[in-house]
Amino acid sequence: MADLLLIRHGQASFGAADYDKLSDTGEEQSRRLGAWLARSGATAQLVATGRMQRHARTAALCLETSGTTDLPRLELAGLDELDHVEVLKRHRPDLADYDGFSRELRSHADPHRAFQEMFTEAVARWSGGNHDHEYARSWPDFRRETLSALRTLSEHPAREIWAFTSGGPIAVIATELLGAPVERTFSLSWNLVNTGITRIRFRRGGAQLITYNAWPHLADAEDARLITYR
Repeated sequence: MADLLLIRHGQASFGAADYDKLSDTGEEQSRRLGAWLARSGATAQLVATGRMQRHARTAALCLETSGTTDLPRLELAGLDELDHVEVLKRHRPDLADYDGFSRELRSHADPHRAFQEMFTEAVARWSGGNHDHEYARSWPDFRRETLSALRTLSEHPAREIWAFTSGGPIAVIATELLGAPVERTFSLSWNLVNTGITRIRFRRGGAQLITYNAWPHLADAEDARLITYR
């Protein structure tokens, strides 16, 4: 029996030219996660990440705070998030550059809500099956690569793995393990908390979802700003 902790990255820099960089809040979330893991006595034998800066930085801060910086590492493309820039560009080609996209969001009273509505529509187009040929990484490819990463981790001899990833892969894996309809995948992702933990248990009979989107390291935070979704 082995456990896999799927950890969503800390808050990224919404609205900035470099979205992939953690915000100050994202860095604090990552440190709180590491401190909580240390207090809980969690001990990993392997750290896995996607290839994104926000994955690596979340992992680095978490491990530094938990005192486990010398763990072996594994980088897996299947833990990467979907390419939100391309997905949005295909949906709204009129907003193909950063400046145009920023102006569009600033024109709304609630830029975060406007982005979520636009992104939901863009993801629906990407995953709908009618435009696969238009994307460098189609929805079927994304799902297949994510599940391949899950298999790779399930075959590793480590008894506990901490995998730093994004909402998309976590939702794909949860949907698969729950036997939920594939078209409902992203309804599971929208409420994932930054640095939230999803625990998978590998048994002889296969993988089992134990907990989904838990954030005990933020539950006692005195500042509600630490609970973020984007």
